[in-house]
Amino acid sequence: MATRRSYNDMCGMAHALDLVGERWALLVVRELLLGPKRYSDLRADLPGISTNVLSQRLSDLEREGVVRRAKLPPPAASAVYQLTEWGQELEPVVCALGRWGFRSPSWRPGTNLSTSALILSLRTNVRDTAGEPAMRVGLRIGEHTFRAEVANGTFTVVPATANEPDVVLEADEPRSLAVLVYGAGELDTAVAEGTVRFSGDRDVALRFVSLFALPETAAPSAAVNG
Repeated sequence: MATRRSYNDMCGMAHALDLVGERWALLVVRELLLGPKRYSDLRADLPGISTNVLSQRLSDLEREGVVRRAKLPPPAASAVYQLTEWGQELEPVVCALGRWGFRSPSWRPGTNLSTSALILSLRTNVRDTAGEPAMRVGLRIGEHTFRAEVANGTFTVVPATANEPDVVLEADEPRSLAVLVYGAGELDTAVAEGTVRFSGDRDVALRFVSLFALPETAAPSAAVNG
């Protein structure tokens, strides 16, 4: 077994990087924040990772108590990986790091976007919903379903079917919904092009897709004259 590299620094942040600072480690954590996944699911949601690296990262994270293996109950009875309670505490860290990264002047949209990454971005980049009328929205992204809700000024989105939603938004790919909610497209255009579908209250759909915005890009550093 390879010896874990360490910064050998007393700082808690340095130790955190010892644990989750290796390439792909935090992305594995991101993919598990919404619930357990099979190894094959992780491979599909992280298409750039090799099987050897994924196996190593899961082994590392399990050894350090961030991830554990479990078995889903019948009829699935599949072996899965899930975050420990301590590992789940990384969610605000992952979301804050994501929002910070969006502010980079060099950020550009990539070719891959997982469903987990999209849902976490909605949690992170929702506008202030104080005073926003209540709404219940079902989200179907590929084979995944979620319930989004605004109630009493609070926004939530969790893996679940919506209970009598006002509207259901569907997309085959997470990227299609991301393009819509982050302002690069319009609902009627997306529907006409077939990238997004909806059923239910159109006004609620329009209100929902306007709830989100990426943070402002940070100002580039001014050159320092020597």
